[in-house]
Amino acid sequence: MATLLDGRKLSATIQEELTEEVKKLKVASGKTPHLAAILVGNDGASETYVASKVKRCEEVGIQSTLIRLEENITEQTLLYKIEELNANPAIDGFIVQLPLPTHISEQRVIEKIDYRKDVDGFHPINIGRMAKNLPAYIPATPFGILQMLERYKIPTSGKHCVVIGRSNIVGSPMSILMARNTSVGNCTVTLCHSRTQNLSDYTKKADIIIIALGKPAFLTADMVKEEAVVIDVGITRVPDSSKKSGYALKGDVKFEEVAEKASYITPVPGGVGLMTVTSLLYNTLLAAKKEIYK
Repeated sequence: MATLLDGRKLSATIQEELTEEVKKLKVASGKTPHLAAILVGNDGASETYVASKVKRCEEVGIQSTLIRLEENITEQTLLYKIEELNANPAIDGFIVQLPLPTHISEQRVIEKIDYRKDVDGFHPINIGRMAKNLPAYIPATPFGILQMLERYKIPTSGKHCVVIGRSNIVGSPMSILMARNTSVGNCTVTLCHSRTQNLSDYTKKADIIIIALGKPAFLTADMVKEEAVVIDVGITRVPDSSKKSGYALKGDVKFEEVAEKASYITPVPGGVGLMTVTSLLYNTLLAAKKEIYK
């Protein structure tokens, strides 16, 4: 039976470390890190995620500002709001919660954010610097996965890592990070996606599988080799009348059967999601300390 990569326990440990670092920064400089979030519309999943970020900020002593904008706001108005945050010296880092309404270009929004305040790590400058192994804000979910692999002391050098999903938020940056010449990296990486043929031919040979598809129970036991490390990034709301909320959260991995074969596995919920928020706070602390960009 696989060892659980416990996101709750690990994120709590890192949050304790962050709390101490924030205290030290306040004593040394009088500075309190400040994270802002722009939320457009009222998407349920986004509401939950942003609320979690605000709560975690409070717990570690980081100041947070939530800016709510109407679903029908124009793209230009949103870009003006981003310019205001770029110019505000009190804001160390900020995010625009994705997804955005369809009439707004996510790419234009991401590129408008000052890369020095881009604590989500999505700006092309941060992605480019990350790819060249230069100091940069690493996207929060991939950063959280790196923390998991490092702190659970999972060997990666020389291993075959299969990443399933090529989004700019998880899959593509994850494939770059796992191939880099770093302590958590040096993998031979295969990036699979919707056009990959005979996917299981790749997953059966993988030492490490990182899956971010948004398709519940997609990865089954017959697709995984014995002792593989399985990182499940997927999280989908599935109707469930037995739950008070009316839905259950399901990952991309058929957990019960894959856990019988894997050496390590992340649960959903309680895995990567919590590490994502913690990594965002970590990036905000780096921004306040000016450790990436002076």
